[in-house]
Order: sequence, then C-alpha cells, then structure tokens
Amino acid sequence: MSIELVGLALLMGAVTYPSRALPLLAPGIERLPPVALAYLRFVGPAVLAALAATNTVLATDEAGHTVVLVGIAWPAVALAVLLVAWRRNLLLGIVAAIVLVALARAVGLA
Repeated sequence: MSIELVGLALLMGAVTYPSRALPLLAPGIERLPPVALAYLRFVGPAVLAALAATNTVLATDEAGHTVVLVGIAWPAVALAVLLVAWRRNLLLGIVAAIVLVALARAVGLA
C-alpha cells in the first residue's frame, strides 16, 4: 500500500475548500448574481471531473510521453457523464462507473 498521494489529496482539499466553504462563511451569498452562484456550485464537480479524466484516460509511458489509455475507463467515464447529465446526480454517475469497472474486472475484461 502506498501513501504517496495522501499529501496531494490534502493539498487539493485545501485548495478547493475556500470555494466550497464560501456559502457557509459569507453572509448574503444568496444575493450574488445567478452566474456567480452557478460557478460556485460547479467548482467541486469540475475539479472531480478533471481529476477523474486525467487519471482514467491518460498515462505517461517510459519515454515520458502522454498516451491515451484504452480499456474499460472510456466506457466507465461515458456512463458516468451520461448518468450525471440525465439524472443530475453526481453520486449515481460515480457509483455506476465504479460498478461497471468492478464487473469488467471480475469477468476478466479489464
């Protein structure tokens, strides 16, 4: 088990915390323009999507070049995006993608 990325996770949490905590800390945030509220509401999912995309569809080979991965990651990401767009539920999309990857690995497809 490796704990190399724990520091990075803590750093990412610290960096994104202010935008997530702003509604709790700033009085009168509901009076912001709708565009600003929409931006603040989508910061968390956007960061999560960026992390998921770079960790599931891109990798670095031995020569240091970025390569696109093939396999179950693409269908899992597509399923998550479709479910989130259809049901407006991020948790449902993530869980469905995890289940798809787990099933594919269980039957030997991934």
